[in-house]
Amino acid sequence: MCGICGEVVFNDGLADTARVDRMAKAMEARGPDAMGVTMRGRVAFGHRRLKIIDLSEKGTQPMTDAGLGLTLVFNGCIYNYQELRTELVAKGHLFASTSDTEVILKAFAEWGRDCFSRFHGMFAVALHEHDSGRIHLARDRFGIKPLYYSEGNKRLAFASSLPALLAGGNIDKSIDRIALNHYMSWHAVVPAPRTILNGVRKLNAATVRTIEADGSYSDFIYWEPKFEKSSEDMNRSAEEWRDMVLESLRTAVRRRMVADVPVGVLLSGGVDSSLIVGLLAEQGQKDLATFSIGFEEANGEKGDEFQYSDLIAEHYGTDHRKIFIPSSEMQENLPAAIKAMSEPMVSYDNIGFYLLSREVSKHIRVVQSGQGADEVFAGYHWYPKMQGSTDPVNDYANAFFDRSEEAMMEALAPAYHTERDESRAFVEAHFARPGAEDPVDKALRLDTNVMLVDDPVKRVDNHSMAWSLEARVPFLDHELVELAGRIPAEHKLAQGGKGVLKEAARLVIPSAVIDRPKGYFPVPALKYIQGDTLNLVRDVLTNDKARERGLFRPEWLDKLFADPTRYITRLNGSELWQAALLEMWLQAQEI
Repeated sequence: MCGICGEVVFNDGLADTARVDRMAKAMEARGPDAMGVTMRGRVAFGHRRLKIIDLSEKGTQPMTDAGLGLTLVFNGCIYNYQELRTELVAKGHLFASTSDTEVILKAFAEWGRDCFSRFHGMFAVALHEHDSGRIHLARDRFGIKPLYYSEGNKRLAFASSLPALLAGGNIDKSIDRIALNHYMSWHAVVPAPRTILNGVRKLNAATVRTIEADGSYSDFIYWEPKFEKSSEDMNRSAEEWRDMVLESLRTAVRRRMVADVPVGVLLSGGVDSSLIVGLLAEQGQKDLATFSIGFEEANGEKGDEFQYSDLIAEHYGTDHRKIFIPSSEMQENLPAAIKAMSEPMVSYDNIGFYLLSREVSKHIRVVQSGQGADEVFAGYHWYPKMQGSTDPVNDYANAFFDRSEEAMMEALAPAYHTERDESRAFVEAHFARPGAEDPVDKALRLDTNVMLVDDPVKRVDNHSMAWSLEARVPFLDHELVELAGRIPAEHKLAQGGKGVLKEAARLVIPSAVIDRPKGYFPVPALKYIQGDTLNLVRDVLTNDKARERGLFRPEWLDKLFADPTRYITRLNGSELWQAALLEMWLQAQEI
């Protein structure tokens, strides 16, 4: 787990190593153990290292294989690297390290860009072919590892974080109006390749971009989730699906224990993280480190789920730590948590993951987390509303979007209006693609491809890596996701959502954790904005920088300031917090 960056020049000039050096230094938290920058004429790569696999200096990056004529920088972990290494050795490849990084180099030399479909893992890769001058940028199937880039003046810069690109300089920081439309309607999700800034883009998940020496490029999509179902799939019993899911999840959890350092679990107390703990215990893990976080209640809403995480910790005898954060400490750490975001993310649990990661990193460097289960196994409240829908686009928008197009016009200043409802148009195009005929499957495919990538997964990466902590997500094992895509919707929607997963969990963990109201990562103070939090929000939305930028209509803000608890979105979010978070992020990045 690391941070990568680089610059590529598409004329006779030389790459700017000083720019790459600035980007690498800006990502120190992603890789505090080592830093390296290398240049070959028009190409310069930079790397920050967090030592997880092959703790020796032989795993140092950028990594060059002179015999193969390749240089690589890589962020992430290839869970099946040992099996691939064995296969590559049998084909005659020699290894100088025990790292998964070197396996990527040899695998590319052997199989070209088809190698990425062989990897089980999370990764962002930049690879330079010395002879041809080609650059290959690749991202894992679910975009767990980020890869941002900026183009201009015959130069391409890339980095693992957007703030690192800004540190490198020469970036257009103007606001992308279409991305703003997505942010304000789609719970801060901005689908790739856009970001909130016109000058920064991000590589799509499951994509290899091959860039020629003249700057022309082609994209190769090496994987996408499938939702076709065979007649055999349609006739399987619920018990068969339960057993298949449990066995696949066992494999996914076991894969993510690959490391040369201990691995723990972020234990929220929900069924997903509890099941991970149960499966690790089942596989013989002893003295497993688990961590939970809670906040003060507000407006009568409880701010922790310790009763459930305690139950699991006691049941399995884990080395458990509970972290309680008072509202004063939450507010004190908000600026740093927001600055750590590569893009503005509005969900309240951002501060939770940030502070949880801070505490976890004092004890351990790698954790497993339950993100992805709701998107893969239909755990959210909008999926039942899609069942049998005759107007899936409208039903999805009514259940998920934060506001209508009319409300968008009321909120945004005229300069930031778009000619159409961009988020609805995006959903229409995605739903129209072949391969997912059931309306529930259309929503699951969209959320797996887009919402998951640019909300929960990004959230976990940003805030864990802010504290040099690697988070692994077994529910996003691509073989498990492929299996889930074949399961008929009724099995996933059963029991209020995630029915087939809950039935699998009953074979492993106590039912008290399963048969409970669905919980979230509660931070009530950011939902019911009052007192000091309201003062903070009002200040940031009315200061000189905010007024000069003029994103929001003043009369709309005044309405929200007068009664912030009244204006809550369909996903139980504060409209005022959504506006404030965006402005806070822009100011934190000095935009």
